[in-house]
Amino acid sequence: MTHALGRVLVVVPTYDEAENIEPVVSRLLAAVPDAEALVVDDASPDGTGEIADRMAAADPRVSVLHRTGKEGLGAAYLAGFSWALEHGYDVVVEMDADGSHPPEQLPDLLQALADADLVLGSRWVQGGRVVNWPRTREVLSRGGNLYTRLALGLPLRDATGGYRAFRAGTLRTLHLGEVASQGYCFQVDLAWRAVRAGLRVAEVPITFTERERGSSKMSRSIVLEALWRVTLWGAADLPRRLLRAARRPRAGRATA
Repeated sequence: MTHALGRVLVVVPTYDEAENIEPVVSRLLAAVPDAEALVVDDASPDGTGEIADRMAAADPRVSVLHRTGKEGLGAAYLAGFSWALEHGYDVVVEMDADGSHPPEQLPDLLQALADADLVLGSRWVQGGRVVNWPRTREVLSRGGNLYTRLALGLPLRDATGGYRAFRAGTLRTLHLGEVASQGYCFQVDLAWRAVRAGLRVAEVPITFTERERGSSKMSRSIVLEALWRVTLWGAADLPRRLLRAARRPRAGRATA
């Protein structure tokens, strides 16, 4: 089926999401009936892959990509992106399988993509919010995004969020074969690549709701990876940013 922007594929990575995958994909296809879904399952031991297979057999809008083991969120998305580009999709969306990204707000992201190359669903722009998060989690997310803006000079409020829509041409521009990051850091990596490439990146507000079923995949290692990678990237990019700032015209008094 074809959306106004072309063929839309929503990539949904899964690992042990048997309780969530069917209701999330059902909500997605109800919210955007002309979109399609690709479930990328990392050999979930709880049977998530088998549930996705049954969904695909019942609805041609659903496809499943089975991987042999748990290799991380970034690797799952990269596999989904490659599949999408190989199959000729025009728009590729990232969406979590746990229900934290409301499928009902996908039309907002797609509408914004009409004037952008990448659209981020943002918790931290005006109108965005989080539901059922402990204060410590909010402080971690806000602090991580502030550090990212300062370290990389990245003009985005929510570079770590995982609800986003790409034009296919954007993904081809981002040199995905060079991406090795995971988790929060994967999201920062792609957003930063888009900004440095001069692409149009927009943020639209979303309501992020903490999962009700299953366990979070957040871990200390994911946070630490983001911290050290962003720090290294920022240090490596600092000379370029300083040179650009030095070349920027400075306002001064007019002379006769």
